[in-house]
Amino acid sequence: MENADFCYVVRIQFLGFRYSGWQKQPGQKTVEGMLEKTLKFVLPDQKFKLLGAGRTDAKVSALDYAFELFLKETDRGIPVGFIDLFNKNLPPDIRATDVTKVTKEFNIIQHSKRKEYVYLFSCGGKNHPFCAPYMANVPEPLDIGEMKKAARLFEGSHDFSTYTARIRKSAKFLRRVDSCRITENTLLTANFFPKVSYALHISAEGFMRYQVRMIMGALIQLGRGALNRSDIEASLQEGSTVQMEYVAPGSGLLLNHLEFDQRQDSLIKD
Repeated sequence: MENADFCYVVRIQFLGFRYSGWQKQPGQKTVEGMLEKTLKFVLPDQKFKLLGAGRTDAKVSALDYAFELFLKETDRGIPVGFIDLFNKNLPPDIRATDVTKVTKEFNIIQHSKRKEYVYLFSCGGKNHPFCAPYMANVPEPLDIGEMKKAARLFEGSHDFSTYTARIRKSAKFLRRVDSCRITENTLLTANFFPKVSYALHISAEGFMRYQVRMIMGALIQLGRGALNRSDIEASLQEGSTVQMEYVAPGSGLLLNHLEFDQRQDSLIKD
């Protein structure tokens, strides 16, 4: 917000299953819209603006998300006990975990250093219905061993134009993925989860729209035998004509960790 008097970074967690993503949209229930609605009650008569650390798709969840809160008020900032008051009025599927005051020079998008997404999935049988908000399900068996090997192909710098949607001329498709691994799921557990489930862990400075879900989609297709590793290798080459059309469901995806540039520590104050 131009000429904001107070700036804060608020960390939150949310279950995205009943939301149409982060960004506020007319006629849709979104995480940003719910936060704004709650803040209008918690901060009456104060002008404010939100800026999220990135957009999430419909049904995508977060264990570690953050937004920047700008307040235009000359004599006061957030009230004492803000987190408790915020949580008291938020719906049960959104929780605030921390708030930190920052200077006006801090930018939650530009100073994002690393994001880790996790995609939870199972295969080989139908899941308990209660799994639906947390985990994608592929009823048929998958070749998990081959999927684990292929996941490593996404590490490093590649042309990811095959793994995004709504391509724009100004978009930069050469991106670097720091790590991409498939492991057994130990991140979330429940007595109604299948005995064995899996997690794709992928981290980078940033991701394009649908990038993680399309990477997961390609790995699922490989696990089904519809693709092979050479197809994935070819899809990461500049000018590739390989098309990846399967986008894995949003409900299996969650933002697990968000890290800001350590060089900006001096901008963050208690």
